[in-house]
Amino acid sequence: MIKQLSVFLENNPGRLAQLTRALGDGGINMRALMVADTAEYGVVRILCDEPDRAVAVLEEAGFGVSVSQVIAVEVPDRPGGLADVLESLDAEGLNVEYAYCFVEPKGTAAVDIFRVDDPARAQQALEAIGVQVVSATGLYAPDVASA
Repeated sequence: MIKQLSVFLENNPGRLAQLTRALGDGGINMRALMVADTAEYGVVRILCDEPDRAVAVLEEAGFGVSVSQVIAVEVPDRPGGLADVLESLDAEGLNVEYAYCFVEPKGTAAVDIFRVDDPARAQQALEAIGVQVVSATGLYAPDVASA
């Protein structure tokens, strides 16, 4: 499983910059970032190389942070690749609460992040059909994992 940080952020100029500066000054490297917003606040979801240390850095900088478990899946780069993954989760009765993706520069597939109601069961279902689930080590330190 992957640890994802969620930060509730006031929708004010410069606030996202302050968050990312706190992480940068703390030596934290972000792997993925997703922002969902409303008129008053945003939810910033972050995958980074040192999630436990990132929580401490952000809390010290005055941000409220929560941690949740998500799964990271390599989605085949072909028409219907994402549909196959989602249909396998649906077949197991698993609900996808939200998803976002990124592409590693050297990668051959997109990496999709899924928040599901039962991450362990989702991982088993996806591995059973041959979908590559990305490990925490592979995501947190991809340069080390691929060396």
